[in-house]
Amino acid sequence: MSFQLISRCCTLTAILAVVGCANNPPAESPDGLELVPSKSFTEVYAKRDVTLTGYDQIGIVPCEVSFRNNWLRDQNSNRVQLNNRVTQDDVDRIEDALGAECDKYFRGAMAEPPPYTVVEEFGPDESVLVLLPSIVDLDVSAPDTMSPGINRTYTTEAGRMTLVLEGYDGNSSEVLFRAIDRRRSTDYGTTLQWTNGVTNKAEADRILKSWSKKLREALDTALRP
Repeated sequence: MSFQLISRCCTLTAILAVVGCANNPPAESPDGLELVPSKSFTEVYAKRDVTLTGYDQIGIVPCEVSFRNNWLRDQNSNRVQLNNRVTQDDVDRIEDALGAECDKYFRGAMAEPPPYTVVEEFGPDESVLVLLPSIVDLDVSAPDTMSPGINRTYTTEAGRMTLVLEGYDGNSSEVLFRAIDRRRSTDYGTTLQWTNGVTNKAEADRILKSWSKKLREALDTALRP
């Protein structure tokens, strides 16, 4: 079985229904998972009485990235010069680059000693825990565009993004857990900083490194008690 054939069973609507409840998360997710205590992520929902100790292989589906609603419209609302507007190509480029970085960090975490066996395909008799990471509600304060000339933007923070990490049984495609974690970039308060592609990437890498570390720690606890 290929991971590309496993559909993302939790729709974006269901994800956002949970993501939007940061201050008062519901006790049960729209697809019937129960809220459980977590010291690593903002919220964790799991199937009742789920245990992960029987899984001996890990699969990682490429990370999907999506911006917050109306991000492109809002970015261009204050850009008077046409050659400085953010385009759909910019959106696609940022989403692809961030998704690739997410994959790199998560796969790197699985390779840390003692490494997990990460597989790309598997048979029906194999026990595989499939991880499906998504980054949603992405908000980049000052994206770099491909427009010519020097354009500098000063902000107090680079932006924010939310991780939605789902774990599935590889054979049944049954969702076992969903972890949600919201992160903002470094907040400089009233001090303005020059924000560009380099600083944006540095902030994103810092958050991805933290997420991948927390994921590895959580899997070690669940799979190797």
